[in-house]
Amino acid sequence: MMAAGGTLRDGERRGLMFVLSSPSGAGKSTLARMLIEKIHDLRMSVSVTTRAKRPGEVDGEHYYFIDKPRFDAMVKGNELLEHAPVFDNYYGTPRKPVEDALSSGRDVLFDIDWQGTQQLREKARADVVSVFILPPSAADLEKRLHTRAQDSDEVIRGRMSRASHELSHWAEYDYVVTNSDLDEAYSQVVTILNAERLKRERQTGLSAFVRELQKQLEK
Repeated sequence: MMAAGGTLRDGERRGLMFVLSSPSGAGKSTLARMLIEKIHDLRMSVSVTTRAKRPGEVDGEHYYFIDKPRFDAMVKGNELLEHAPVFDNYYGTPRKPVEDALSSGRDVLFDIDWQGTQQLREKARADVVSVFILPPSAADLEKRLHTRAQDSDEVIRGRMSRASHELSHWAEYDYVVTNSDLDEAYSQVVTILNAERLKRERQTGLSAFVRELQKQLEK
């Protein structure tokens, strides 16, 4: 719709799914937190998971923590946009909150892996913008995993081994950002988001606005 006088309303567009993926420890979760804190009309997609809560996590804020039978029921009922096993646990994105946000012009941020990204593309390619975050080096990635102090040495070794496989999917993403400097990586990610918000096909009121503008010019 147009505002009175035939002007295009700010924010009159369809929302998008903004996906950040990376090997564990490359910085996607830190970048996601920065985006949520600073960017208008961007909300975090809250996934369901079967894994146990970590210290400091809040149910409904970081994840919805559910058991495996409930997860299986959501998959069977087509209640998830995407779902995948990760390190012997299961994760998925509830469908309805995302669809409601997009239709009202709000963007949804996803912190998910390549498997989830593929599923989102299969179901809603036009709404998905994907960014893969690379670490500057393998040594830096291992250092970050140890610095987090969330996992045992055995788990960290498993994450490092998995990182090579995850990196092999970088070319499937729309954009790639190397996180050698957090502020610079954040700036690049914001530039991507702002450009995608301005894409012609997402501005739902644009066609009517241009037609009205043409009428005014032809008088």
